[in-house]
Amino acid sequence: MVKSKELHLEDVLEVLGQRGVYTILRSLEQRALRFGALQQATALPPRSLSLRLKELEEMGLISRTEYQEVPPRVEYALTPRGEALKPALEALARWEEKLI
Repeated sequence: MVKSKELHLEDVLEVLGQRGVYTILRSLEQRALRFGALQQATALPPRSLSLRLKELEEMGLISRTEYQEVPPRVEYALTPRGEALKPALEALARWEEKLI
């Protein structure tokens, strides 16, 4: 996977085309979410969701924050690089509405 410094449009488009990624990014637009909430939103199996989240984190589009609590809590959020994708994601949503 490409490290976050070397991100190119083709890399983003390749990842965006994977099942669940668009929904993950749209879900994180408003607030940070835990794994369970993202799994509900995407309906991906846990392993697939974990892989998608790892790819998005490696690309610098999302961050993963672990809280030292019992039970452990992990939240995912958009990074500034991920926030910069919002206009493109919104444009895709508008385009999708026209198709329906």
